[in-house]
Amino acid sequence: MAKRPGHVMVVDEERCFGCAACIAVCPLDALELEGILAIPTEDKCTHCDLCIPVCPVHALEIKEEPIHA
Repeated sequence: MAKRPGHVMVVDEERCFGCAACIAVCPLDALELEGILAIPTEDKCTHCDLCIPVCPVHALEIKEEPIHA
């Protein structure tokens, strides 16, 4: 799957509790745990969406990156 230009993977820090379900399904190892928070590595992430539906607390989403003028 091609990366979505102008988008970033976002983890809701209020919801994520470090269950690592997203990490287990990521084929590119683009997520890692730092303490109890999943952290995406944008250089590796292709925005394939595999991690989003496995999150039990809906803490992951792909958002449009803000345009800075």
